[in-house]
Amino acid sequence: MVDGPQHRPAAGGGRVRLVALYLPQFHPVPENDAWWGAGFTEWTNVAQARPLFRGHRQPDLPTELGFYDLRVPEVRQAQADLAAAHGIEAFCWYHYWFAGRRLLERPFTDMLGSGEPGFPFLLAWANQTWSGVWHGAPGRVLLEQTYPGPDDHRAHFAALEPAFHDRRYLRVEGRPAFYVYAPDEIPEGEAALELWRELARASGLGDLYLVGESRGRRRIAARGLDAVVPVHLPRTAPRGVRERVRRKRRGGPLRIPYARAAEAFLDPDADTPGVHPCVIPNWDNTPRSGRGGRVLEGSSPGAYRAALAEAVAAVGSKPAGRRLVFVKSWNEWAEGNHLEPDDRFGRGWLEATAAAVGHAVPAAGGTPLVAPR
Repeated sequence: MVDGPQHRPAAGGGRVRLVALYLPQFHPVPENDAWWGAGFTEWTNVAQARPLFRGHRQPDLPTELGFYDLRVPEVRQAQADLAAAHGIEAFCWYHYWFAGRRLLERPFTDMLGSGEPGFPFLLAWANQTWSGVWHGAPGRVLLEQTYPGPDDHRAHFAALEPAFHDRRYLRVEGRPAFYVYAPDEIPEGEAALELWRELARASGLGDLYLVGESRGRRRIAARGLDAVVPVHLPRTAPRGVRERVRRKRRGGPLRIPYARAAEAFLDPDADTPGVHPCVIPNWDNTPRSGRGGRVLEGSSPGAYRAALAEAVAAVGSKPAGRRLVFVKSWNEWAEGNHLEPDDRFGRGWLEATAAAVGHAVPAAGGTPLVAPR
């Protein structure tokens, strides 16, 4: 296993393992060219975003990394350097597999083949149908997620096997971790995941550490998983608040206080080995969904830092290898959840991350600075 950056011990002793979800939708591909026009990437919607209500801050724009192209190795290295310097152990790359067809795989394939950057990673199968959500048309099906059966699972595993064997691949208790976005959508999912485990053992990997995203309190073992990552984002505003009335009368977007959302980030079972909490720094998907989107109001690096520190404390009593906390996300700019430097807070999200885990941030001259507590 490749050890990541050194973090402050979590409550109960031992370092926390901070993992940031990572979106590869920042380079053109033929499919997006055909669907949305030549050169479309996630930046297209980010740059075109506009305020939709008084006080709404859009567009939300990158600063020091700029409107990057993930096919460029120097970009991936710069991202890894920033993440490592602020206490993040690994990127969890979204991965797309449609019955043998892969999309947006170029940056990951290049990273895997080159061996650079030397930063830990794992894969998250984003097993959902692609729709027109990027242009506010979620009912438009672009590419349907299907599950042909065991032969397809075998082919999928074979395609990812080289990554699982990579020295940088994130392991939990010696097992390569694999994240599944919607485990309940896989027909006969428990049998499918058991097949993946058998294939891993046959390839010399040992067992896999299978993690499923969850939007509610669900049984883990019954679904063939080792752990769940609860991702909670309120779908309605609190009763009686003006924002809900404003959406109804004026056509949205739905506005929810960040403080209310943060209350749901920490699952009641977050201190148990089979639950890895997930913290969201901010949310504003109006660049994608327009007036049909949701906005967390009052989010800030300080509010995010408090929520993340609570999650860090919750995992402190777990076995050392399972003290994982996920952050959604490193770079989902069109949903407003990113840690990369922006034109409002600069490195504020990253500095809040380091502070929450007590990570020593190197100064420009190389002298480590202890993040403020």
